[in-house]
Amino acid sequence: MSSTIHFAQVETQHQYDDIDFPSIIANKDNIDSIDVACNWVSTHLDQLKKELAQSGVVLFRGFPLHSAEDFDKFSAAFGYEGFTYKESLSNAVRLNFTKRVFTANEAPKDVEIFLHHEMAQTPISPDKLFFFCLSPADQGGATPVCRSDRLFKKMQEVAPELAKAMEEKGLKYTTTMPGENDENSGQGRSWKSTLDCADMATAEDKLRQLGYSWKWEDDGSLKATTPVLPAVVELENGIKVFYNQLIAAYMGWKGVRENPSHAITYGDDSVIQAADLELINSLSSEFTFDVDWQTADMALVDNHMAMHGRRPYSGETKRQVLVALGKGS
Repeated sequence: MSSTIHFAQVETQHQYDDIDFPSIIANKDNIDSIDVACNWVSTHLDQLKKELAQSGVVLFRGFPLHSAEDFDKFSAAFGYEGFTYKESLSNAVRLNFTKRVFTANEAPKDVEIFLHHEMAQTPISPDKLFFFCLSPADQGGATPVCRSDRLFKKMQEVAPELAKAMEEKGLKYTTTMPGENDENSGQGRSWKSTLDCADMATAEDKLRQLGYSWKWEDDGSLKATTPVLPAVVELENGIKVFYNQLIAAYMGWKGVRENPSHAITYGDDSVIQAADLELINSLSSEFTFDVDWQTADMALVDNHMAMHGRRPYSGETKRQVLVALGKGS
């Protein structure tokens, strides 16, 4: 087996401190089976993890992944502890293919999923994300990825008071979980599924343990507010990242652009100005790269270093991008 990792470049790739974002690794060794591919990962694991730590996103192109089961085996070869959809507090409706592989988001094709760190609006979030393209859309459907350390550094330069407030105050999120799954919404997961429970008393016990406050609505939905969560996180290497879901909440959650405090506030309950949220969203575009999927592509994302989203798409072909989550470094 080759001891070399073959890197590829595309014209729109970003470079930060001479490191490509994302890093793209191509199969130029004619690896032609999933078992050989998994062995290749094991052989190069230290190098691959170093590349992920430096870049934030590594895209694997041309490897022999043909099914959800192949994706399950290939992603498991990296050795991260599993983080299942069932145990998560994700607010998106998703469908499981295997125990650890599920759909990215079942929202309609014209709905954009804006930049976010996976599950950063909850007290429990994964460390690593794997995305696998089983079939790309006919038009659109890219997965934008954004370097959050670069975004926060830019905020410190152009809006230091805003950056300071984010870092010192943290955030609270208020979401409404419907009584039943709503696949037409990007946040349509029911409270029973989100909290993995069958009745209101069990739901309240779990919310209490997690530090939430809550209110039951007349239509059977559950309105819940998180404890104070970080807006900025300092990683072990001293780098600070803008780790939250502010952009997705402001740009994509129903009614939030009209009244941001309806769903997002600072941790001391003070209002986040809409102009500040507009600025953050605007700044993020400078550090965002669109992963235009090819069949069998797999992207490994450090959930602390990079945000991700989903562009709208069209066409007859069903876009199928699957996900697996992991914990650990």
